Amino acid sequence: MSTAERIVMCARAWIGTPYIHQASCRGAGSDCLGLLRGLWREVFGSEPEPIPAYSMDWSEPQGDEMLLRAANRCLLPKPLNGSAPGDVLLFRMRDGAVAKHLGLQTCIGADAAFIHAYSGHGVIESALSAPWQRRIAARFAFPKEAD
Repeated sequence: MSTAERIVMCARAWIGTPYIHQASCRGAGSDCLGLLRGLWREVFGSEPEPIPAYSMDWSEPQGDEMLLRAANRCLLPKPLNGSAPGDVLLFRMRDGAVAKHLGLQTCIGADAAFIHAYSGHGVIESALSAPWQRRIAARFAFPKEAD
């Protein structure tokens, strides 16, 4: 099984986890970053760097691209049009806003979908509909592990 397939399989096990800001515990609570942190631990072991406390606005008032910088340090950047299952997607929820939401692409093509932790919904798998696609600010791959 490839790293990407393993990550998608692990992500589906998180579906139904309640949304809790700054949490990262499958079945107990998670936010969008917590989901990715949990997947990293399941697939690679310890997390790549410590995560400081963060607000729900993700440094939006300061215009600080904290999440995007962290993704560039820990993940492998990909072209926006290079979609594949297992990709990490960063979203801008409004034009001109910082990237502050993320998810994991699970399917591509006509049935494109992604798993994310969404306030009020918990960890869910959603269609990667046109409104979501327009919000994608960056796309990344997890580093490769020994397959």
